[in-house]
Amino acid sequence: MAATISEEEFFAEAKAFLDANAKPRGEQRAVWGQGSDQVGIFPEKTREQEEAEVAEAKAWRQRVFDAGFGWITGPAQYGGRELPGSYERAWQALAARYDTPPSTPFGIGLGMIAPTILAHGTDVARERYLQAMYRGDVIACQLFSEPGAGSDLAGLQTRAVRDGDEWVITGQKVWTSGAQYSDIGEIICRTDPDAPKHKGLTGFVVDMHAPGVDVRPLRQMTGGASFNEVFFNEVRVPDDHRLGDVNQGWTVALTTLMNERASIGGGGAGAGGTMGIGRLMDLVRHMGKAPDPVLRQQLADVFVHTSVARYTNLRAMAKMKAGQLPGPELSIAKLSLTQNMQRVSQLVERALGPKITADTGEWGTYAWAEFILGVPGMRVAGGTDEVMRNIIGERVLGLPKEPRADT
Repeated sequence: MAATISEEEFFAEAKAFLDANAKPRGEQRAVWGQGSDQVGIFPEKTREQEEAEVAEAKAWRQRVFDAGFGWITGPAQYGGRELPGSYERAWQALAARYDTPPSTPFGIGLGMIAPTILAHGTDVARERYLQAMYRGDVIACQLFSEPGAGSDLAGLQTRAVRDGDEWVITGQKVWTSGAQYSDIGEIICRTDPDAPKHKGLTGFVVDMHAPGVDVRPLRQMTGGASFNEVFFNEVRVPDDHRLGDVNQGWTVALTTLMNERASIGGGGAGAGGTMGIGRLMDLVRHMGKAPDPVLRQQLADVFVHTSVARYTNLRAMAKMKAGQLPGPELSIAKLSLTQNMQRVSQLVERALGPKITADTGEWGTYAWAEFILGVPGMRVAGGTDEVMRNIIGERVLGLPKEPRADT
């Protein structure tokens, strides 16, 4: 559908909305010792803080959607405006200039689950959830990993048994981000235990408030509880909430996983994100270690690698915005992100020395401990570094597959 509004008119409309509903950020320059020194990946929050943040994010998302900026490129029948991707990019660039609530609660739902529902969902699921998700009325989570099936996702054992027009789900999922405040989840279950492990899987949209769903938080070594284990005890799901064909859930899962790696790899964590290379340079200077040749080399490495990662991500995002599906090359983005975070950790550890393990109360020092403790989790989230290397080697570089353990 052709655009019915010019980019100039759209920009003016968007700017008028933001001017009326948010404050401009203005010139932002981080000054050492001022503001929050929090740089954690999975920060510790009280239940009250989390609930307040989710409520604020939902209220803002609803206001943005009702003004016509919630799903700029989406189909009109689901509340979208069917405008080209350039309009979406213009909105994002403009909105970044204003101080608005973080959209963190919607990252998984809109970045991974909604595209999967659009691609594989029934008409009932699309009608019920897509507009509600983009408006912020419904928050979604991803229910893939299990205690015995993380990186080897196809080995999952949560089962779904058909009972007339419904499916009965029993099993356990783990490391589920945001399950504690989610309304629905995308779950992959085993529906044919006799089929090869990649062939007997089926995807569903499950109500997280349904009888039999039990969400239990997992405390991390950072102090936070961003992840959960979720138990399903004979949870009933209607067949019109199935994603794709029966026993074709691996294709559904791949759609989600590719969007997940695009979302994580292109995210703002790490040195190229919220803290910036300038924060690291200020830290080195503050500690009086600017002359240290090893630290100077580490700073240069962080700058070079995060710059290369950013340009690579921009190229991958441009490919997706041109209508092409996310591919295995997005594993490069995920792997480079975690490697760059590891580089930042090593730099900070050398710069701070004992102050990384003992809280002296000094601004911008011990706060980095939370970041360092969160890096191992990021190296597992969205596929381990080892799995990413296998994907890159086999599917991007065309190298021989890794030998099976039993051969």
